[in-house]
Amino acid sequence: MESLGNIIMYVIIALSIIVFSVMAVTTKKILRAATYLLFVLLATAGIYFQLDYQFLGTTQIAVYAGGVVVLFVFAILLTHKPGHNAEPITSHKKAQGILAAVACVVLCGVALFSFGRFCFKTLGGGTDVPMGKLGMSMLSTGSDGYLLPFEALSVLLLACIIAGVVIARRR
Repeated sequence: MESLGNIIMYVIIALSIIVFSVMAVTTKKILRAATYLLFVLLATAGIYFQLDYQFLGTTQIAVYAGGVVVLFVFAILLTHKPGHNAEPITSHKKAQGILAAVACVVLCGVALFSFGRFCFKTLGGGTDVPMGKLGMSMLSTGSDGYLLPFEALSVLLLACIIAGVVIARRR
């Protein structure tokens, strides 16, 4: 049975993820949004540490909180003036954004409930999966592997950096 301290800590971390996520998408200052994203990623690492997944927690901090947020900050500083506010969103775009967010939540729910059993079956069916087997499953090149999306994401991030540099040079 979970101790009361673990439950309280989980609630605090979950609430901080929710609050900082909302603050990241509602702030008008772009550097503050990147800082709030950093807090969300650090709190996610806290969840991993609480679940005794030390490798995933340290990877979350090193790769996402360290690398990706620094990349975002550099891209922001290359393409925007940090002191300026973002332009206000018109109501037409706001309605489209809410509709897209609801569609994504529904899509994620469908994917979670329909493919969740498949992932457990692929990894061995238990909740205590060894880290080596998880790593081999995630980075395999087979039909159940995720190496191609991982590499596609790295190419996408590289393209974003190059586009940011090109935009910054044209100004």
